[in-house]
Amino acid sequence: MRERSLERRGEQESAASSRRGWLSLLRHYLLAIAAGNLIWEFAQLPLYTIWRTGTPGEIVFAAVHCTGGDILIAGAALIGTLVVVGGKDWPVHRYRTVAVTAIAAGVAYTILSEWVNVEVRGSWSYSEWMPRVPPLGSGMAPLAQWLIVPSVAFWCASRSSQVRPEIK
Repeated sequence: MRERSLERRGEQESAASSRRGWLSLLRHYLLAIAAGNLIWEFAQLPLYTIWRTGTPGEIVFAAVHCTGGDILIAGAALIGTLVVVGGKDWPVHRYRTVAVTAIAAGVAYTILSEWVNVEVRGSWSYSEWMPRVPPLGSGMAPLAQWLIVPSVAFWCASRSSQVRPEIK
């Protein structure tokens, strides 16, 4: 009887730790997403025509505005992924599944968004230096951004948060 009580107590403590841990992990993830995307947005500006045609204020606004969008995309991708494939004990379990799925969602959104905004709406345009991925002509830099920045953010979050995910 005492063993069952201790076992149940251990499960309750693990569940409580997981509940506390997801918020810490989410905070670290979003902080890393914000910092990584801000750096990336400024670094890739020469690959867009605004680098040559925009004023300094327009260029800074574009990078900060796009970073805000990146944070929203990353947050929505993570929340949507948690709803679909996350478990009640996330981030202790299924951490890798959630990370990979959220990154894939961000990449999918980026492919669509780049195509719509460059080819259909003309909201922004690439300079001749932007490598493109056929067949839609999406820019290679934004695709690399959505593979690299969230991957690094998930890694940083797993190292910095209060909970240690099982990464198998």
